[in-house]
Amino acid sequence: MKELINDITDQLKVAYPEDEARALAWWIVEESTGLSRSQLLCDCKGTKNISNLQEIIARLLHFEPIQYIFGHTLWCGLDLKVTSATLIPRPETAELVEKISNFHFPIANCRVLDIGTGSGCIALALKKAHPEWQVTGMDVSEEAIKVAKENAQRNKVDVDFRVADIFSDENGVIEPFSGGEIGSFDIVVSNPPYICEREKSSMRPNVLKYEPATALFVPDNDPLRFYRRIAELRLGKFLFFEINEAYPQELSDMLAELGYADIHIMNDIYGKPRIIEGRMA
Repeated sequence: MKELINDITDQLKVAYPEDEARALAWWIVEESTGLSRSQLLCDCKGTKNISNLQEIIARLLHFEPIQYIFGHTLWCGLDLKVTSATLIPRPETAELVEKISNFHFPIANCRVLDIGTGSGCIALALKKAHPEWQVTGMDVSEEAIKVAKENAQRNKVDVDFRVADIFSDENGVIEPFSGGEIGSFDIVVSNPPYICEREKSSMRPNVLKYEPATALFVPDNDPLRFYRRIAELRLGKFLFFEINEAYPQELSDMLAELGYADIHIMNDIYGKPRIIEGRMA
């Protein structure tokens, strides 16, 4: 088995750093055989052949994310289907979920709205952590909502997923919600598109070539457009965003101008500003 891992690693090293290539090699073998690493190291089953191994390697050498190749990923204790219609959940988004899960809200049975839910990862993780909460996830993409609903079923988590566009009505009424009343949710959370177009040149090809651009990018001249729109809708008493590390102060100032209070910026595990929270005054 070690020989197989070394062979896959060597093939992938032409495109990936060695540590990442080795991690991908183990991922391929574990996923393809259904065996754990300890079983593979013991060679309990004597599994040596992976029928489509070279196809998988070829796709990785074209920088296709391994999560898309296998069609799912494990994240926050969930087994999530992912497709080209959805972003692959990131560790920093797991930090956002952890922050909300551990926050001391003055309401026991919170009503939660996840805007731009994608695969449903945030909504499902919050509902799993707090079964008593009422959680709704919305996205403009019908394909993404289809995936999110499948993820709810495969993880046996009850979340209400709906197709909706936050820019569909200038008066602040989101169609699937009855009137979009101010403060109709206790918590609004979003990991919206926040990468500026000019940042594309510094991004890895596995993201740039394969993940949905509409879920990633905003115009250079209006990097806060999604945050502003969500904050203006004033649908939640508490607001939580994953943010672009380049604009924490601008976003904080914008929320203050819109009347939000108790605004705090938090760093991720890499020390970069990644989460902002605020309370509707």
